[in-house]
Order: sequence, then structure tokens, then C-alpha cells
Amino acid sequence: MSDLLLFEHGAVPGVPTQDLEDTSNYVAAINYGVRRMAEGFPISLRLVREVHATLMAGTRGGDRAPGEFRRTQNWIGSTRPGTARYVPPPPHEVMPAMGALEKFLHDQPEPTPILLKAALAHAQFESIHPFLDGNGRVGRLLITLLLCAPEDQVLSRPLLYLSLYLKRHRDLYYEHLQRIRTDGAWEKWVQFFLEGVIEVAQAATDTTRRIVELIERDRQRVHGLGRAAGSAARVHDLAVQETVLTIPRTARKLGISEPTVAKALTHLTGLTILTEITGRQRGKVYLYREYLNLLDDGTER
Repeated sequence: MSDLLLFEHGAVPGVPTQDLEDTSNYVAAINYGVRRMAEGFPISLRLVREVHATLMAGTRGGDRAPGEFRRTQNWIGSTRPGTARYVPPPPHEVMPAMGALEKFLHDQPEPTPILLKAALAHAQFESIHPFLDGNGRVGRLLITLLLCAPEDQVLSRPLLYLSLYLKRHRDLYYEHLQRIRTDGAWEKWVQFFLEGVIEVAQAATDTTRRIVELIERDRQRVHGLGRAAGSAARVHDLAVQETVLTIPRTARKLGISEPTVAKALTHLTGLTILTEITGRQRGKVYLYREYLNLLDDGTER
């Protein structure tokens, strides 16, 4: 069970619990996908399902077949298919459609420039709508994973998020996707997508600089702890990856004892790098708040 379930309503003043869970899972899903690709695992239907399971763990839609393609009909924009804005393919067509998309991702029948591939793949994924929930988030994650894939590696790290651009232009985004389905207006969609890449790339330059400066500043403060710096630095590195920590999960991840983790977390909260957000004596949850705020600028819940 995800440690994110330890959150209680209102645990972080001014920040809804669901928002924290969604953002943390979004970051965890990105990191999971990038790590799997770095280990040599290709972008595939299996990876898409694994990323979906990570994204949905312990959060909204987590009870709606996480990591599994749908076996029932879904629709968008209404309470029933007859009045829906869009009805995706029926369940028996999901696997053939996703199989064709997987071949396209692997340059079959022919290679496609990476930005064009990301634009077309995202639109096609959203039209297939292969999961019962979380399709929008996974579809946007797919863009990031494609740009971080080792064979192309447009990005060395997943720091170019189009989610914020798509959120700011939500109505136009949905309109472009729908016009692809009704009118085959692929060119207008690609133009919209590439304009977003330019806008987000410019903003990401500033965000990346701020993230790098924050992490380096905090690492220097950790190194100033002296003898306690070793374990505290390892816990800080994990906080960079996951943003939210608990003592049991951190101990399992790092292979060190819970008392050692607890001491390291005490040091990190003393430096105001991490914040304990429950106020409890047991089942404490620690948040890398400043880092999460920077990441949240580029992710959509």
C-alpha cells in the first residue's frame, strides 16, 4: 500500500491532500518510467501500464483497474454515451489500437521525427483512451517519456512538462483533439503542440535553474552536518526523487535502519529542508515542500 495513504485531510495547511497525492504520484510515475528506460526497457504497452499503476496508486481512480487496459466502454463529456462529446473505441478494439500505437512509437512502418512523434502519439493515445481513469495524465507523461527515451534523448532529465501549457489552453487543447477525430485536422494540432513546446522550453529554463540551485543549496547545508551528513545526504537524495517520505518506506528504499532514518529526518527538518506535516508522534510524513512547489508549477493534477 502506498505510504501516500498516510496523509490525512488538511494535513498541510492550504494544500488539499488529494493535490499532494496526485502531484507526488505524477513525479513518481515520471521517475519510474525514466528509470525503467535507463535500465534498457523500451517504451511499450507494458511500460505504459506500469506507469499508469504507479500514477494511480493510492490516489483518485486507484480503485479503477490501475495498470490494466479497460474492458468496458468509457466516454467523455456526459453521463451516458448517447450524449457524450466523444466515445472512444469499444473495449475489444483497445488492444489492436494500442498495438498499432506501439509500432508507431518504434518507427514502424517508418521513422518519425521525435517532436512530431510525440504530438501524434499523444493525440492518438487520448483518442484510444485505454484506461478507465487517468488517461489525460498518462497521455501527458507519454510525451515526457518519449523526449527522455535513450535512443532520442531530446531531454537528459524529465524537466519539460507540457501539462501546464495544456491546462492554460484547456479549451483549445480539447478542441484540437476533437477536430482530429471529426475532421482529421492533424496539421492544426501539430502546430498547437509545437507552439507549446517552444513556450514550455523557455519557461523550463528558468524552472530548471531554480531546481538545480535549490538542490545544490540544500546539499551544501546537509554536508555542513558533519558526521551526520552521510545518512542525511542519502535521505535528501531520496526526497529529490520522491518529494514525500515516511520512515518505514525510506528505510526500505535505502537499506538502512529506521532509527538512522529518523535521525536523518530530524536533521533535515531542523535545517527546514523537509517539513513534517502530520504533527503526529507515529506515522510521520515528511514533505520536501519547496522542491514540490517548483515541480508543481509544471504538472497538472
